[in-house]
Amino acid sequence: MFFDDHNPPHFHARYGSYKAAIRIEDFALLEGYLPPRALGLVMEWAEIHKDALLKDWGLASQKKPLFKIEPLT
Repeated sequence: MFFDDHNPPHFHARYGSYKAAIRIEDFALLEGYLPPRALGLVMEWAEIHKDALLKDWGLASQKKPLFKIEPLT
């Protein structure tokens, strides 16, 4: 997430040279591309951490420090 980002609430994911923006509400791919396997892992992670992502979006919009969200294990 970026502090000066635009709506709708979303997060950015990177895998190698690939980049994507994913909407938090329904995990729709807003822009970019990730290989299918990487995208699947990102979607799994996002579903597990949806509440934390929304909280961080709120913090980012207020330019407050974000909470660290754990990776998939």
